[in-house]
Amino acid sequence: MKVAFVVTLGLFLLLYLVSRDKYNEFIKPLDKKDYPLKQFIPAALLAMDIMGYKYRTSYDRKLLMGISEVYGAKYSQYYLRIHWGNKILYAFLGLFISFFLGVFTKPDTLYCVFCVFVTVILACMPDKELNKRIMERKKSIQMDFPDFLNKLTLLVNAGMTVSKAWEKVVVDSKQKGAMYEELAAAMSDIRAGKSEYRAYEEFAKRCRTPEITRAVSIILQNLKKGNSELVSVLRVYANECWEMRKNTAKKLGEEASTRLLAPMMLMLVAILLIVAAPAAISLQNF
Repeated sequence: MKVAFVVTLGLFLLLYLVSRDKYNEFIKPLDKKDYPLKQFIPAALLAMDIMGYKYRTSYDRKLLMGISEVYGAKYSQYYLRIHWGNKILYAFLGLFISFFLGVFTKPDTLYCVFCVFVTVILACMPDKELNKRIMERKKSIQMDFPDFLNKLTLLVNAGMTVSKAWEKVVVDSKQKGAMYEELAAAMSDIRAGKSEYRAYEEFAKRCRTPEITRAVSIILQNLKKGNSELVSVLRVYANECWEMRKNTAKKLGEEASTRLLAPMMLMLVAILLIVAAPAAISLQNF
């Protein structure tokens, strides 16, 4: 195990030293908060390049869909490589931990199972983090969308076109989040000369939430065929979205209360130990 540990550590250090200058600019845009082991990702990227990995499997396509949601389609290929680099890096970390513990223990079947388990679990951590970001983004959009839809409905009812009302909501809003970033991106597309139909359609695809898909289909139907009842339809749908937001907020509250059960149980156990310890000591003395 000592040999395996030294070889793995030596290989990683060699990869890191060779790749440091080559990939430093490549990883510069990464946020240290999102990637705590950012400075070591170049070693993993070099390992992927040496293996000649093409990033074209069905698993890669699935990853690209999730990455496109979080970072946008424009940077999806870049973050796919970073995601894989992060996975390889965590797999290396799992091997280091396993081989280091193997130095002090006798290798057997149970130890081998432990090594595989730790390496696989750590390698899957970036996938778990990506899924977490996707879910947080969807929840953020679902919570912000009803407020936007209400404002849009009021402005359209006041006589504005959908595009002008959309622009006013984005410009006047001081809120930040995934929802308003996508709204601003759609507005920028229209200003750049893209048709409203295509801009709204791409907005719905980027958000990937059923509430927005349905609202955009209502707006697109108005653009394509004309609909004098657009305001009334949007108003009814805005009320539905508010109800969905209330249900989402209620669900989040229930999840938060469930998470509090574990620390409460620990506190209960601690209190029981504090109360029972003197009694147990006195009985032993007796």
